[in-house]
Amino acid sequence: MYQNSSKERGYKGSVSIINSNGRLQLRFHYGGKRHYLSTGLLNTPANWKLAEYKAAEIEKDILYERFDESLAKYKPASSLSSVTPVTPIQKPKAQLDELWEKYSEFKKPQVSPSTFAKDFTKHRNHIAKLPTRSLDEASAIRDYLLANLTPDAAKRCITQLKACCNWAMEEGLIDANPFAAMKIKTPKGATEEQDVNPFTKEERDLIIHAFASDRYYSHYTHYVRFLFFTGCRPSEAIALKWKHITNNVVQFRESVVVSEDGLVLKEGLKTQRKRDFPINSELKAILDEIRSEETNPETLIFSSPKGKFIDHHNFSNRAWKAILAKCSIPYRKSYQTRHTFISLCVESHINSTAIGRWTGTSAKMIDNHYGATNFTNLRPPELL
Repeated sequence: MYQNSSKERGYKGSVSIINSNGRLQLRFHYGGKRHYLSTGLLNTPANWKLAEYKAAEIEKDILYERFDESLAKYKPASSLSSVTPVTPIQKPKAQLDELWEKYSEFKKPQVSPSTFAKDFTKHRNHIAKLPTRSLDEASAIRDYLLANLTPDAAKRCITQLKACCNWAMEEGLIDANPFAAMKIKTPKGATEEQDVNPFTKEERDLIIHAFASDRYYSHYTHYVRFLFFTGCRPSEAIALKWKHITNNVVQFRESVVVSEDGLVLKEGLKTQRKRDFPINSELKAILDEIRSEETNPETLIFSSPKGKFIDHHNFSNRAWKAILAKCSIPYRKSYQTRHTFISLCVESHINSTAIGRWTGTSAKMIDNHYGATNFTNLRPPELL
């Protein structure tokens, strides 16, 4: 200890400095009361000098009758402390990849398995390739996406990054969204639903015949026929079980989507909860050819050669491409089976509302995108 005894002052209003358990304390009388004021200082030579300055300040205030009876003026302040001030540790700034992982986990229960597996994984891969993941360099992130992705893909990625950072702000993870004001203009392009380039009846029949006679891909013949004659989406056909077939209609109730765990079955369709499709003679013939005498209601109507869900992506890249090449038909996506059915219905002057109910789209979509798509099949009327 530097000082083991008190430093007493002999005149009225004097302030004593005492050592109390290794800390310096000020003791004095004022207004008939004894006061003890802790300085918070350890008993060291340097701190003893500081305590003397504080004692002298109190004595002077008593002498000039300006003493602060609340003692607030004399309580320990940073100027008295001999301890080096501790600089607050700044919280490290969140990085974009960290925010995306947390945002993804938050959104996972709220989106379909296919959306999470495809879209969220795709954007995570984009983020992994960025030259920087610092939110302070958001402009550099945007420029990189524009330089390495199509304008449409870059726009979709920026949109998701905006949503991620908005969520992070709400969660208190960041203070501002650096992507909020960013806009990317993209040329208008057709979606898969809008990219209407149907096959003719002759092309349709040639494709079906080529599947039926092919040594490798004949297994998919009924699946292709069904797509052409119902106009349903592949995800809807793949999910069908025999329990969904009645005497009058095909009941579309489920769809097969891509998830983190592969192909999975989910309730509902892409744009609807359910839809019924009337069974005509052509469709009945297709189903009768597939159906066995003892069909389990839970058995898939269309399956892979191994009895599992058809992976339509692999089907399109292998079987579909091979058969179109075999037929010498210019390549079009297998989704054009849907457009072919709708277009042929339009050519047959079937009401667009009815077609929309059969295929799960709107009459407006049909009127805007399917009217007179097969121009080669049309002839001008006789005007004379």
